[in-house]
Amino acid sequence: MKFFAVNGTRPIRLSEETRKFAFESLNHKYGKDTWNTPAVSMDDYDNFESLTPLQKYDAMIAKISSTAPIRICEGEKISGAATLGIAIRHTIPATFNGDTLYSSISHLTIDFETVLKKGVNFIQKQAEEALKKYKGTEKEMFIQSCLHCIGCIRTWHNRYLQQLENKSQYKANYENLKNVPFEPAKNFYEAVQSIWFTFAFVRLCGNWPGIGRIDWLLGDYLEKDLADGTLTLDEAREILAHFFIKGCEWIRGEECGSGDAQHYQNIVLGGIDEDGKDTTNQVTYLVLDILEELGISDFPTTVRINKNTDNKLLKRVAEVIRLGGGVIAVYNEDLIIESLVEYGYGLKDARKFANDGCWEVQIPGKTFFMYIPFDSLQILQGETLANYNNDISFTDFKALYDKFIRDLKSTVENLITTRNTNSFICTGVPTRDWNWKPNIPCTVVSLFEQGCIEKGASYLEGGPIYNIFSPHIGGLPDTANSLYAIKKLVFDEQKVSFSELMNILKNNWEGYEQLRQYALNKYAYFGNDNDEVDMIAKNIINDFSDICDNASSYSAYNTPAGISTFGRQLEWSPHRMATPYGKKAHDILSGNFSPTPGTDKEGATAIIKSYCKADLKRTVSGAALDIKLLPSAVNGENGIEAIISLITGFVALGGHFMQLDIADAELLKEAQLHPENYQNLSVRVSGWNARFVTLNKEWQDMIIAQTGNEF
Repeated sequence: MKFFAVNGTRPIRLSEETRKFAFESLNHKYGKDTWNTPAVSMDDYDNFESLTPLQKYDAMIAKISSTAPIRICEGEKISGAATLGIAIRHTIPATFNGDTLYSSISHLTIDFETVLKKGVNFIQKQAEEALKKYKGTEKEMFIQSCLHCIGCIRTWHNRYLQQLENKSQYKANYENLKNVPFEPAKNFYEAVQSIWFTFAFVRLCGNWPGIGRIDWLLGDYLEKDLADGTLTLDEAREILAHFFIKGCEWIRGEECGSGDAQHYQNIVLGGIDEDGKDTTNQVTYLVLDILEELGISDFPTTVRINKNTDNKLLKRVAEVIRLGGGVIAVYNEDLIIESLVEYGYGLKDARKFANDGCWEVQIPGKTFFMYIPFDSLQILQGETLANYNNDISFTDFKALYDKFIRDLKSTVENLITTRNTNSFICTGVPTRDWNWKPNIPCTVVSLFEQGCIEKGASYLEGGPIYNIFSPHIGGLPDTANSLYAIKKLVFDEQKVSFSELMNILKNNWEGYEQLRQYALNKYAYFGNDNDEVDMIAKNIINDFSDICDNASSYSAYNTPAGISTFGRQLEWSPHRMATPYGKKAHDILSGNFSPTPGTDKEGATAIIKSYCKADLKRTVSGAALDIKLLPSAVNGENGIEAIISLITGFVALGGHFMQLDIADAELLKEAQLHPENYQNLSVRVSGWNARFVTLNKEWQDMIIAQTGNEF
């Protein structure tokens, strides 16, 4: 079995049987099998057309749970599988007259803690109490749907037990599935099975949930089992490895635009618990072992690092990062907790943060999360500079900057107002008497989000404890670079008048190549530790965050700021004009809060310094920094220490979230030419990893262009 590592080799700790299972899963066996049954059909359901949306949903979930194929993989140690292909498309896998009916839910991490510690039977009792409370009200139908969907989980659960019961080789699977997820897990094996079965059912119904803090969830179970001798560490590693292997069940090995591994099943490791106690445990290291050995990229994993993180963990994280694939990222836990508390979260909830299944910060099991991305460079070019109308002018740089911030404010306010209009019926005073509009049914997810049953409201209709609508600014480094270049060329050095520059840019630098090269190469742009341009970026973030924070006065949502592109620089490029800092129209520019490709000339340390000059506590939902290092930069023990230094420096300087990837542009180009030889070569894209060969050429070329920093 061959897994491709950019830098170094992978150790062997797992059994040959488990490695064989991983090979089959990673090489599309189960992903292709999933597409053999794309969906269940509702065509034979009497009077289906006459049902209400919620009744249709309940009928679909019942059909899925009772008829979806049961898959038991050879040698699997945990059971349950999302076997309907259309679920891979973020859609509930049920059709009527050949058409799907409802999209599904992602960008959330569900409440696995309650499932593990109290069980689904506890959730059922909550729903039964809510039914008494809401009997005869408009909320009764939602609670009835909750009870119905719990019944559907039982149906699916019983079908698996029936398949496992009489197969002697799966006796352990049967025994460990028999009581969970309905009863609290009693040991590590049951706990892993409980999380997986719940996760698999939610996915079977088309949703893409995150996993969250798996070591915190499982650590106490493993510690108890190890202490009383019922399980060895090697046995625990094998069990947990099957969790990760089964999570590759949607791999098809086919080109699919932005890659085949972005189902938001992200994991978070390390950090402190709600009482401030370090949660790093044996499970933390088992996860890192498994990721290192199997090269599985389908569970992008972020480690919570703080100023007190043990060097043992830092070294282990660095060792896995160095293999390439971009599977491991890091959060600055200290800054994020402080950011959440300053925004208004309670300290205990803030300490429990994970992500939304990508990298945006949220409180797992309590949060509706939606972000809205926009391109700040298009605002600058199209609004502030009126598509480079040479009739406009500004008396000084401050006047230009202030106009841009006014245009930014208008854009953000319009986005939030539009969201309010789409989400609410105002029956009284806005911000006090919000009334949620009906939305598509999503009861299966709502079962596992605190607040929904208690309020009698679904995940999409205000049910969760926290409801977040986060504006995300994109193209921020490009905007800062553009403003800086105008400042230098027009106002400071007076190389060209404002109107002349507008005319030059409108014509895509035609006939002004010498000036273009001057603008491109004379100045040190964002990512080179240049205070002058970095302060422009910092000021934009502060002003943007003020705009977002003030939006709470006219929205029922919390509206924290974030910075991201998630690869949208590809779709934005056709709409972008030439930039004042020397880029031509339609060039693919910066990703997330990372330097524009080709402008970062001082190495990774300078990039981190530029990024960290901003007050990133203000970007409450996240600000992603992507850094790709050359394999030659991290060779040997010195390479491990270099990665550790980058991480600890990032934390000390006040970073938020950093995605480190070790990537070799020449290897990636070889994989473009011979994809059959590189099926499991993984790269970090943004909040997800993807097997490089499943990216289309446009995405591949963008990744290659971003690749390679020396220190």
